[in-house]
Amino acid sequence: MSGILAGKRILVTGVITDGSIAFHAAKVAQEQGAEVILTGYGRLSLVERIAKRLPEAVPVIELDVSNQEHLDGLADKIREHWGADARVDGIVHSIAFGPQGAFDFLGGTWEDVSTAVQVSAYSLKSLTMACLPLMHEGSSVVGLTFDAQIAWPKYDWMGVAKAALESTSRYLARDLGPKGIRCNLVSAGPIKSMAAKSIPGFEELADVWNHRAPIGWELTDPDPAGRGVVALLSDFFPRTTGEIVHVDGGVHMMGA
Repeated sequence: MSGILAGKRILVTGVITDGSIAFHAAKVAQEQGAEVILTGYGRLSLVERIAKRLPEAVPVIELDVSNQEHLDGLADKIREHWGADARVDGIVHSIAFGPQGAFDFLGGTWEDVSTAVQVSAYSLKSLTMACLPLMHEGSSVVGLTFDAQIAWPKYDWMGVAKAALESTSRYLARDLGPKGIRCNLVSAGPIKSMAAKSIPGFEELADVWNHRAPIGWELTDPDPAGRGVVALLSDFFPRTTGEIVHVDGGVHMMGA
C-alpha cells in the first residue's frame, strides 16, 4: 500500500468513539499505509467495537498509563502482535483526564490536580519511555494539546495540565533528539467528543470558534486534526521537533 506512512507501525492511544481525533488519526494512518495498534483503558470491549469501524482490523491492548505494570509490559504486548522484531515508528498520545475538581481552579484540590497532570502530561513521557525499546532513529511521537497559552473559560487545572504537556513535549524532544526521535504536538480546536462531555461549560468555550476562526472550524469534524497528526508521524518533517502545530482554524493567532 502506498501513502506517506507506507510500511510504518503506529501505536494509537485514546480511541473511545469514532468521533475522536485519535480514531481519525488511526483511520488516516491506515489509509496512508500504516499498520496500527490501539490501546484502551476501562471499557476495553467498547474500544474493540469502535476499532471495527476502522478500514482494517487492528489489535487492542489494555493500557492504563497510571499503572506502572501496564507500562512495563507494553513493549512485550506490542511484540505479541508484531513479532519479536517489532518496532514502533510512531506514537499518538491522545490521553487526558481530570476529575471534576480540576475544572474548579480556586476549589481544586492537589489530588484533583495531581491526577490531571499525571494522566494528561506525565503520561507523554511514561508512554514514550515504555515504547522506547522498540523505537529507532526516525520514530515520531505526536501528542494532542489544547492551546495552553490562554486561560480558557471553565478549563482551569486542565489548562495547567496542558501547559505541562507542552513543556513535557519540549523536554522529550531535547532528550530523544540525539536518538533521532522527534516529539511534537498538534494543538487542535475543540471537538464535540466523549472527552468534551466531561468539561463543564464546554459550549461556552467552544463558542469562541464560531466567531474567531478565520478559515472556519467544525466542532463535529475531527478529520483535520487527525490529518495533522499523521503529517507529523510521517517523514515529511524530518527535522521538526519540539513543535506545536495548530490545527484550530486560525483562532490561536487572532488578536483581541
